[in-house]
Amino acid sequence: MAGPLPGGGWAGQFLSGTWTGVFVAEVKNRRNRANGRSLASGQGQTALESRFARSQNELSPSRRKLLRLILENPEDTYFLSSREMAKRYNVDAATIVRTIQALGYEKFADFISDLRSHFVKRITPYTVLKAASEDKKTVADRIRHSLDLDLRNLQALQSTIDTGKIIALSKRVKDANRILIVGIDLAAALSCYLAYGLMTLGFPAEAPIGSTGNVQRRVRTLTENDLLIAISFGQCLRDTVEAAQRARKQGVPTFGITDIETTPIARVCDDFFVASTTSASFAGSYVAPIALMGAIFVACAHTQTSRSLQLLRRSEEEDRTDHRWFDPFWDGKEINGSE
Repeated sequence: MAGPLPGGGWAGQFLSGTWTGVFVAEVKNRRNRANGRSLASGQGQTALESRFARSQNELSPSRRKLLRLILENPEDTYFLSSREMAKRYNVDAATIVRTIQALGYEKFADFISDLRSHFVKRITPYTVLKAASEDKKTVADRIRHSLDLDLRNLQALQSTIDTGKIIALSKRVKDANRILIVGIDLAAALSCYLAYGLMTLGFPAEAPIGSTGNVQRRVRTLTENDLLIAISFGQCLRDTVEAAQRARKQGVPTFGITDIETTPIARVCDDFFVASTTSASFAGSYVAPIALMGAIFVACAHTQTSRSLQLLRRSEEEDRTDHRWFDPFWDGKEINGSE
């Protein structure tokens, strides 16, 4: 995600604030100043902000209050059903539906999609940490909340994963002459992890590091017989998106790993996986993306089990011969260096 944080993106907590009739003018003005955009340009407004602005005069005080409560806690609401949301705010499901319809949404699912997109696109490391600092919780409570969000991300992945799509990707990996995995800044940890796992299984994968030029030069050498996997979240880093765009123009199959269905990576790539990075930490959570990659490794290994076993057996023998693993006694010395 573009911004001062090194990495693929954030998803954390919105700043607590008052989402009233001054919501659009005040929040948009503050964010535009922070991003160096002109308020008069009208740019940078999410779909949810636009709907909220258009509906201000038509919303009753009770509906504005309900929407404010929902929008102030998006990390706790974007995954809820209408019944679950109604229970959370002590209203009936019909009230939730009518309030959403007042914003112009025909389906609750469309509202939830926009809520999550708004949440991810507007969050920054500063707003995450500032919101957390204003929340009166102990450090122990914050740690538990962080782990709860990690678990929630993992459960969301488990409930929505398309195993057929993972199998299809594994077949593309098998057929590719070269596999270029692009993840920049913090997401470089993910790209290196995925490339290392695929190389262990004998696939020609690499995760380029370094400058923009280094990535783009490698992309230019790809052909339709290769594969590019792009990893970025939220607003997405420009270099990663442009790498996917260039590859696709060259006829290279592209696959994305991102956190919502509307990110630039999701729009640019031929296909994509969604793995939430929602976190109480300004660094985001990579629990779900790592689990997704584990599933990809399983599919790649078992689509050609004999070959995988042969390669892993050879690797095991070489590791044993080269004394790769630490053994305090193999050279006759204890761990503390004594004989």
